[in-house]
Amino acid sequence: MTTGTLTAAELVVWRTMLRAQAQLSRRLQADLLARHGLALGPYEVLMHLGEAPGGRLRMNDLADRVLLSRSGLTRLVDRLQRDGLVARQSCADDARGLFAVLTDAGRDLLAAATPTYRQGVQDHMLSRLDEADLRTLGHILDKLADERLPG
Repeated sequence: MTTGTLTAAELVVWRTMLRAQAQLSRRLQADLLARHGLALGPYEVLMHLGEAPGGRLRMNDLADRVLLSRSGLTRLVDRLQRDGLVARQSCADDARGLFAVLTDAGRDLLAAATPTYRQGVQDHMLSRLDEADLRTLGHILDKLADERLPG
């Protein structure tokens, strides 16, 4: 087992991955902000709610899906609630649990912003990769997203 030593080539790959992810996120956010006044984080909350049955998810589940801390998601949902895009509902089977629920206004904004988001994914990422690249990248990302510990 190594002791945390990385080669120069390994550091380059790591930093390139971080830079690519940051650039893609910035470009998608710029597209969404320019066309809909919607940042990428709020779009992702609306997207996950829009994909959920009944347009609602438990706050904990939503936080896991959008990769935010519970407190970070709470602040974001507070803003979305103030803007009328999301509502909160208590959970009937868990008095402490809360659902985030997509409102009609949130659904309308999501419907308007989704083509922009998808076009951005196409323009900023997919158009630069051929089928073999996509298969390879998909395979690599599956390995990296696997939460099982090695060994």
